[in-house]
Amino acid sequence: MSDHSYVRTEMLSEQPAPLGETGVLKWMRENLFSSILNSIITVVSVIGILFVLALLLPWMFQPSWASGSLRQCLDDPNINGACWGVVRDRVNQLMYGFYPREEQWRPTLAFFLMLVAVAPVLFDKLPRKMIWFSAIYPFLGVWLLWGGSIWGPAMVVAGFVIGYFVFKVLHEIAGSLTGMIVAVLVTILWWMYGAGLAASGLNGIVPLGIEAVPSSVFGGFMLSMTIGISGIALSLPIGIMLALGRQSDMFIIKTLSVGYIELIRGVPLITLLFVASVLLNFFLPPGTSFDLILRVIIMVTLFAAAYMAEVIRGGLAALPKGQYEAADALGLDYWKSMRLIIMPQALKISIPGIVGSFIGLFKDTTLVSVIGLLDPVGLIVTIQGSTDWNGIVWELFLFVAMLFWVFCFSMSRYSMYLERKLQTSH
Repeated sequence: MSDHSYVRTEMLSEQPAPLGETGVLKWMRENLFSSILNSIITVVSVIGILFVLALLLPWMFQPSWASGSLRQCLDDPNINGACWGVVRDRVNQLMYGFYPREEQWRPTLAFFLMLVAVAPVLFDKLPRKMIWFSAIYPFLGVWLLWGGSIWGPAMVVAGFVIGYFVFKVLHEIAGSLTGMIVAVLVTILWWMYGAGLAASGLNGIVPLGIEAVPSSVFGGFMLSMTIGISGIALSLPIGIMLALGRQSDMFIIKTLSVGYIELIRGVPLITLLFVASVLLNFFLPPGTSFDLILRVIIMVTLFAAAYMAEVIRGGLAALPKGQYEAADALGLDYWKSMRLIIMPQALKISIPGIVGSFIGLFKDTTLVSVIGLLDPVGLIVTIQGSTDWNGIVWELFLFVAMLFWVFCFSMSRYSMYLERKLQTSH
């Protein structure tokens, strides 16, 4: 008797997906050859890339690393392209400037300690106790780079401790705003009049320190890192305060914030650098010595903070009004609502703009060459003026560009990682 049922009585085994629906072929079909126009653009682009690589790769990969001068590269019949001997010969100068060679372990150590310090800030899975090292590192890093007595940075830290205790005492008596203002004033006064005397006295009793290195020998990528990282770390909190000040209901605070932001954004950074280099000394008491790199860091920070404030203000403006009303309904005061509800959401929205400002700030550190500081670009001119490497151009610029690209690309990738991590729309 034959079986005429219309329902299958056994399960079929799984079959592999069609070749064109998985893997690389599917991705190419959807992204590169999804239409006739896309296919034409893909083919033309591939031909253009191959043409550029055919010209560039033979020029780049040359056996010229051992060359001691441009003349040796030109006279060697085996070298028909880039003369990479300049990188091998001057890599130390491009990285450290004229920092004493026997002391270069200090900026190297400061760089790796910086990676340790920023790790708990960037990645929440690390132990929270590491944040204490993040707070201490700025003073440790300054001491490693410039050297001198350890009591100087220690007394700067003591200023923060004194300000904190003043705030804690006055917070209960006169309120948080009054306590904060008085604490800031006490801290500034301590740094201006007390820290130096205390550091000198302690150094006379217990001399602890390392060899002092003047700012005049700073240079290379180390200088760009010092200015860039300092500006990035300092401009974010200042930008947050300026953004909040611009949205404040207090007329004076709002007016000062708006005036500062619009004034700084209307002035080119190069102008501020000239102010830091030349004009700032005219406003200081006679005989005052104000480190040039410190002046540049202050101006770069003030410049970046104005742009950061506008980026964060955009994040604050993007939040629905209901978030502010929800914070009020919970009975939170202004600072708690900003810290716990408003600002975390605003910063999440502003991540692309914040990181974009950081990348722009780091690249703008090359402008310091116009005021006599020897960043990598400034050192290129110095190297080109030497007898051995007079006339070399592309190799040095490519090497410096690669250094900046690695740093900026890392910030960009971290920004994308953070956006995916904080994504809450799905």
